[in-house]
Amino acid sequence: MSTNLTDGHTYVGGHRIAYLEQGSGSPVILIHGIPTNSQMWRAIIPQLAATHRVIAPDLLNYGQSDKPLSADISINAQSRMILHFVHALGIRSADVVAHDIGGGIAQLLAVNAPEAVRKLVLIDSVCFDSWPIPEFEPLQKPEAESEMSLKAFITMMRGFMPTGVVNKSVMTDEVIDLYLAPWSSEDGKRAFFRNLRRLNKEYTQAIADELKNLSHPTLVMWGDKDPFQKPAYADKLAAAIPNAELIWIKDAGHWLIEEKPDEVGAQLNTFLS
Repeated sequence: MSTNLTDGHTYVGGHRIAYLEQGSGSPVILIHGIPTNSQMWRAIIPQLAATHRVIAPDLLNYGQSDKPLSADISINAQSRMILHFVHALGIRSADVVAHDIGGGIAQLLAVNAPEAVRKLVLIDSVCFDSWPIPEFEPLQKPEAESEMSLKAFITMMRGFMPTGVVNKSVMTDEVIDLYLAPWSSEDGKRAFFRNLRRLNKEYTQAIADELKNLSHPTLVMWGDKDPFQKPAYADKLAAAIPNAELIWIKDAGHWLIEEKPDEVGAQLNTFLS
């Protein structure tokens, strides 16, 4: 396995799934949320790759992965996709680190395929009835997509991203471009609205009572000033999972990996070692 960061892809259900990979050893899967992609982990991957095989996929309909017009892209379907994805890479069991809706995907994976997950890390994760966030709800209406031009959409998203950090200086134009590039065409915009329409708290509410059965060592990590996934949910999530510990990242918002990459990486290395 290369010690350098490499781009890879495999096929799941006929769809191309792109991923970043670095390192060798015990596997760690990093799952992003919305509206991000695997580039969110670019500062974390090298920190974990010293001791692990680190793999960060782009979810179906995100990043460099395929954006099919009619596939199921709910978090329930994405959790099945991740299971098939790790199997396609020859992995039977991995540590799973997940952010935002990725955390919902990881919870479903741990509940429905517990043998596939070793340790579980949920970072500012959707859970219970914490989502969709109010900022996205108007965009789920049927007419929202057709009424918004591509230019207006990109302008809206460029304004949205900095609202998720305490330290606005980290959300530079270059960072925003990493996240918005996959959405910055007519096809990309359509894909983004398809993702929005599949944000549904029913999936996390359906497994709320099953979290108490999880036996996985679990770390819940949260930015203490997250405006999207409210900090009260961190306590609720950690309390619901038997072997969970809760760590707060101080003075950080939802994109805490942009704000505190070294602190997040150090906490992950400690927990996963």
